[in-house]
Amino acid sequence: MRVIFLLFIIVPIIEITLLINVGQLIGVWYTVGLVVLSAFIGVNMLRIQSLGTLMRARQRMDQGEIPGQEMGEGIVLAVGGALLVTPGFVTDVVGFCCLIPYTRKALVHFLSQRMTVVTSMQATSTQAPHSPPFDGTPGRSESTPRSGDIIDGEYTRKD
Repeated sequence: MRVIFLLFIIVPIIEITLLINVGQLIGVWYTVGLVVLSAFIGVNMLRIQSLGTLMRARQRMDQGEIPGQEMGEGIVLAVGGALLVTPGFVTDVVGFCCLIPYTRKALVHFLSQRMTVVTSMQATSTQAPHSPPFDGTPGRSESTPRSGDIIDGEYTRKD
């Protein structure tokens, strides 16, 4: 949490300092032009890379596989796109690194090594009520299948 807070303070200070120095070196309008040009190129690269990732994810889903790598790449692409439209040269460099396929895949691999994926399954109609969704044996279930019939009625308890 503290690291994120420091990034929100340090990165803007670095960006402002760099923009001022570049502005003094090449001129204000050339600096603004570079910032706008990098955002324009970045958004177009983002569009192309996103479509490619979406197509690969669709192919994996059609094959019955979970597109985990592509989902991770989609998140990195979204972060890269946000960084590219943020004015500044440091954020542009990081944003472009998120768009380059080699560095993007390496970043997704690095992040996936440090994450834990948790999924939850709910009992389906073929399982007995309050039974665990898995019995520990792949492809087999200890629960008794239900017929799917619903019986509606009223009762009165007599002691």
